Amino acid sequence: MAESVEVLITASVLPQYAHPGDAGADLHSAEEVTLAPGERALVGTGVSIALPAGFAAFVVPRSGLAAKHGITIVNSPGTVDAGYRGEIKVALLNTDQSAPFQIAPGDRIAQLIIMPVTRATFIPVETLPGSARGEGGFGSTGTAAIGSGTPTSGGIA
Repeated sequence: MAESVEVLITASVLPQYAHPGDAGADLHSAEEVTLAPGERALVGTGVSIALPAGFAAFVVPRSGLAAKHGITIVNSPGTVDAGYRGEIKVALLNTDQSAPFQIAPGDRIAQLIIMPVTRATFIPVETLPGSARGEGGFGSTGTAAIGSGTPTSGGIA
């Protein structure tokens, strides 16, 4: 079983894990909002937390809302730092081109994932060490299955 961490919380509706083993706990809307096609809105959840040092929370989209209604999060994942004590709000975006989306208080609008985080010590250097990947980025591995022998485009896309 995964480790558990105690998170102090004030909430109108507590985040809940839908199934055993889920990584994300559902966040609920604390307000009524209508998102027109292409519109975005900052939606309150009524949730404030106090994370222990060395942890962060990440607000991520709900896959069902994304797949069925085109509802996603503009700044996904939204990061909640351990020192933040304000209300967690979700920057929702309706990507549907024709249908508005209604949100009622209590509707599940996002998921909250709590994770340990490591702080980096940034060390300036003149050049970085090489790697097998090198500078290949966005689309540099093409679209065919690896090992298929089918040529694909390379470079940064």
